[in-house]
Amino acid sequence: MKLFGLFHKKEKTTLILPQHIGIIMDGNGRWAKKRGMPRSAGHSAGARTFRAITRYCNRIGIRYLTVYAFSTENWSRPKEEVDAIMKLFHDYLVEALEKFRSENIRTRFIGDLSVLSPELLSLIAEAEETSLHATGMTLNIAINYGGRQEIARAAKMIAQDVREGKLLVNNINEKELSKRIYTAEQPDPDLIIRPSGEQRLSNFLLWQAAYAEFWYSDILWPDFTTGDLDRALEDYSKRNRRFGGV
Repeated sequence: MKLFGLFHKKEKTTLILPQHIGIIMDGNGRWAKKRGMPRSAGHSAGARTFRAITRYCNRIGIRYLTVYAFSTENWSRPKEEVDAIMKLFHDYLVEALEKFRSENIRTRFIGDLSVLSPELLSLIAEAEETSLHATGMTLNIAINYGGRQEIARAAKMIAQDVREGKLLVNNINEKELSKRIYTAEQPDPDLIIRPSGEQRLSNFLLWQAAYAEFWYSDILWPDFTTGDLDRALEDYSKRNRRFGGV
């Protein structure tokens, strides 16, 4: 397991790092409302936090980071807010092509991407292709993502393979389904972080989160700092993960 020296305290503390962190980036709208600002301003502030936390995770040795950026349910939000979020995705992709490549971060996008604009799809393909051989952290960005949709998609893939004679019904098991989820070949998340005071998964990584540890905080996502992440890692390091055993 990866060890990390924590410096937010006066004395250095050695921690066991999780391989894979999932973050539900929640609280952008409430952050803006508290300040009398439009919700789009909260999403812009949240995007800055996302960049800072991503770079920090890569620097300290986290191998996989999955962030919940836009759920399958988020389309029900006002059109102006959805348009602002999509513009942020565009701006992020342009930045990722310029900067994250030099930071050795592999960028992947998970979810039903088919509904995104051709321009976004082109940028996504370019970002994934140009970072394909990065050896640092793998960053999974969940866009138009839903855990139930992901499981249903995997089930359809299994059904198709059975229909085509590629898989026997008696051989269907958890391993076969795991091969068909978006994060196949990656370890399941060890730690899932949700700021903003909410204490639920909200359809995030439902299959993968079976044995994840959770860390909740009242801090709204735009105010979340590397020090807050350090505290989550410190708490995780103290836990005894038994995976159903004794």
